[in-house]
Amino acid sequence: MNQQAIKIEGMSCASCGGRVERVLAAVPGVDKVSVNLATEMARVESAEPVDFAVLAQAVDKAGYQALPLEPAVSASAHTGPADPAGAATAAAGPAPRVMNLIPSGGLAVLMAALFSLPLLLPMLLELAGIHWMLDGRLQWLLATPVQFWLGARFYRAGWLAARARSGNMDLLVAIGTSAAYGLSVYQLLSAAAMPHLYFEASSVVITLVLLGKWLEARAKRQTTAAIRALQTLRPESARVRRDGQDVDVAISDVRVGDIIVIRPGERIAADGVVSEGASHVDEALITGESLPVARHAGERVTGGAINGEGLLLVRVTAIGAESTLARIIRLVEDAQAAKAPVQHLVDRVSAVFVPVVLVLALLTLAGWWLAGGDVEQAIINAVAVLVIACPCALGLATPAAIMAGTGVAARHGILIKDAEALELAHRITTVAFDKTGTLTEGQPSLAALAPAPGVEQARLLSLAAAVQRGSEHPLARAVQQAAGANAAPLTAAEVSALPGRGVAATVDGARLVLGSSRLMREQGVALSALTARAEELERTGHTISWLADAGAKQLLGLLAFGDRIKPQARVAIEALHAMRIDTVLLTGDNQGSADAVGAQLGVRRVVANMLPADKAGAIAGLRREHATIAMVGDGINDAPALAAADVGIAMSSGTDVAMHAAGVTLMRGDPALVAAAIQISRRSYNKIRQNLFWAFIYNLIGIPLAAFGLLNPMVAGGAMALSSVSVISNALLLRRWKPEKQA
Repeated sequence: MNQQAIKIEGMSCASCGGRVERVLAAVPGVDKVSVNLATEMARVESAEPVDFAVLAQAVDKAGYQALPLEPAVSASAHTGPADPAGAATAAAGPAPRVMNLIPSGGLAVLMAALFSLPLLLPMLLELAGIHWMLDGRLQWLLATPVQFWLGARFYRAGWLAARARSGNMDLLVAIGTSAAYGLSVYQLLSAAAMPHLYFEASSVVITLVLLGKWLEARAKRQTTAAIRALQTLRPESARVRRDGQDVDVAISDVRVGDIIVIRPGERIAADGVVSEGASHVDEALITGESLPVARHAGERVTGGAINGEGLLLVRVTAIGAESTLARIIRLVEDAQAAKAPVQHLVDRVSAVFVPVVLVLALLTLAGWWLAGGDVEQAIINAVAVLVIACPCALGLATPAAIMAGTGVAARHGILIKDAEALELAHRITTVAFDKTGTLTEGQPSLAALAPAPGVEQARLLSLAAAVQRGSEHPLARAVQQAAGANAAPLTAAEVSALPGRGVAATVDGARLVLGSSRLMREQGVALSALTARAEELERTGHTISWLADAGAKQLLGLLAFGDRIKPQARVAIEALHAMRIDTVLLTGDNQGSADAVGAQLGVRRVVANMLPADKAGAIAGLRREHATIAMVGDGINDAPALAAADVGIAMSSGTDVAMHAAGVTLMRGDPALVAAAIQISRRSYNKIRQNLFWAFIYNLIGIPLAAFGLLNPMVAGGAMALSSVSVISNALLLRRWKPEKQA
């Protein structure tokens, strides 16, 4: 699947976003389009690359301008735009078609205010009992540049929307202010005495709308602060040791396998493994870990982290798009660009919003005209209806909350891959945990050996080490570590993994199998000689593996492994129970060991002896029993269950397969972050609901008030501007969130 990220200029409300989506989706070859009003970006997915010029032409016909943020790339290599706000990367696209002399941003607001203030002054003096009126011709001179120079953006965007047989906020503002301005010009030219003019209404409305858009743009930049903070972690250069010399090179020239030198206080230039030295590393902005962590030779470090007091030599293991930091940025960008399911309802409402408002404005005009015969009052009330209606807030309500929520979650080490996961997580009723590497450290050690009668203990260990040699499984590493140089070296042949059950190999002419009780039953091996010892070890939380001669169906002995429970595991379970969320332990381990760990942690339900496919089936069963299920795991064998769950939560200390299958990735191997992820999901969803409430309430209350003549256009303009700003400001409150402290 190919993706292109496109900067869209000229969008002002949800109706604009919907129109851009429709025209891009109609381009041949495009499979999926998502437009985010808050970031002013469109993401286009297609099976084959689609020429950017074709996409830009479609956007141009709809009345907007498209700028490329990146070339089309496959999803697997996608690195995301360099600047989600578009500031840094828009320059890479084509230059604007014309250099216009119309001010924008804060300058436009300031100039509009300077022109409008004299028009508003008589009204302000009236409140103080001073009756004074500016000459009508001077009012016209002040209002005209506001209407047609500073307000030109509304005419241009409104015309393009109308030409595309659509509507947007700009069209409403253009029609409404033009009606007030035109009525004033008519009154000025036709009346003999000093007429009642409405130049101040049209000018102040434009000024307030410009002010609202400027404040909105500033607030939107704050929602992308998390991305920008992560991007600042990318070093521009690295000190590489080559031929015994330390050379400063551009980060793009660093290659996998290079040795980079990290001095105290410097930012680590790339992902790698410490080959020499020891230090403490600050990974706060990457993993959310508040305290520096110790790093020694053989341990991994992450590009973007800050080195502490020691000199480190690091062998580079990943660069560019494959680095941890690049993947974090990519995940956050993808989450912020995606749409939550609730947004689709908003899109449907926005599609009919502007036409409905235009109809209501016409009905208001006709109603007041027919009821009272006062054309002037009818026009002003219709203008108020047009101005109060604001589809901007509707379009910003959901993406603003999602951007703020995913951004603050990333700062605390919680990566939410898509908006759907963020929205679903607030409904979680049950969390299922894998055991090894999730609730335990994932670094088991060989705790006990029990040879079968007639088998020497040293022989048992040597055979087990031979079968496991070359395997990266945690239990295999524990056997190799225990064997060390003490066990007689034996050679294994025809080694084959038996997924979920164990491993088989030929050693000294015998076909040996090492694995679970299930494997022994499949091989027809009797375990009675060591059953009592196995049960005793299982009751104390040990994991049991059996070694047998499959050809002779003879038991050779058992190996017992111990794995420390993570310090925060019990806290994590208690936090979930406090949130009224049930817990389940799903593990391939034996029942006795699983029960012991479950009892120690307080897990309410334990299911053991599970193959990877069994875990996925168990998740499906839980979904039938409960509403929404989350699965937490870290290994390849957890990937089916992570994909089967409503929300998959993967530990970043685990495998890439697990993280790819999950909707949420925890950057620290801390199970307490599971509760934190659900907390931020609940907060974000509450913000979405609050924002949608405010967006709708402005219109549900404001439009009837305007239609019944209870709002003048200036108040309506102020309310419309305030609606968008209030929605984004409410979403930005999420930036204060911190995971709840657990005892």
